[in-house]
Amino acid sequence: MTDLPHSEGTAISDRLDMLVLDAQALAGQGESAAVTLEWVLAQLHERAFGLFLLILALPCCIPFLYGIPQVVALPLMFVSAQILAGRQTPWLPGKLGARSVSSEGLANLAKRAGPWLRRIEAISRPRLGTLTRAPADRLVGLALVLFSASILVPLPGTNTVPGFAVVVVAMGLLQRDGLLVIVGTVLGTAWIGTLLFAGATLVSLIRSWLGV
Repeated sequence: MTDLPHSEGTAISDRLDMLVLDAQALAGQGESAAVTLEWVLAQLHERAFGLFLLILALPCCIPFLYGIPQVVALPLMFVSAQILAGRQTPWLPGKLGARSVSSEGLANLAKRAGPWLRRIEAISRPRLGTLTRAPADRLVGLALVLFSASILVPLPGTNTVPGFAVVVVAMGLLQRDGLLVIVGTVLGTAWIGTLLFAGATLVSLIRSWLGV
C-alpha cells in the first residue's frame, strides 16, 4: 500500500475536517449538496487506502447515524478486497463510486468521530511495522473483508462493532502501528465468532422447536 506514516503531516482528524470543508465548498458553488464516493476518493491523494477505509468505516461504528452506513458498507468490502489482492491504490467501479453522501452527513460524521480519532492518535506510534506492510497486509486485507461482510448482515446493530474494528485497523495502517492492527483484528474476529455462535445457537433452537 502507498499510505505513509501520518505523523509526517496533518492529523487524521484534521484531514477529515478539511475534507468536510471541501465538500461544503463544492455544495456552495452550486453543485449538489451531496458528494460521491468517487469524489471523496479523489481528494485523498497519496493516503488513499488508509483514509478511505477510515472514512467508509466511521459511519458504521457511530450509533444512530442513519443513511451513510447503508451507502458505504459494500464499497468498504470492495476496497478491503483490493488490499487482499495487493493493489497499491484503491479503485471503485462506476456504480459504487457514484454512491453519494450529503455534505451535512459528512460534517456530522467529522464532529462525532473527531474526539475519538484524536484519542487514538494520541496513543498510537510506529511499532510492529511489519504488520502494516506486505506481505502481512494481505492477511489484514482478508480480515477487513470478513469484518466488512459482517457489516452487511441485515440485523439491527450489527454494524457498530465491526465498523469500529475496521476504524482501529485503518488507524493502525495510517500510523504504521501494528499494535492497533492487532487490537482491531482481535476485536473484529471476536465479533464474527460471536455472530457465528449466535447463529448456530439459533439454528439449534429452531431445530429443537421443530423436533428435527
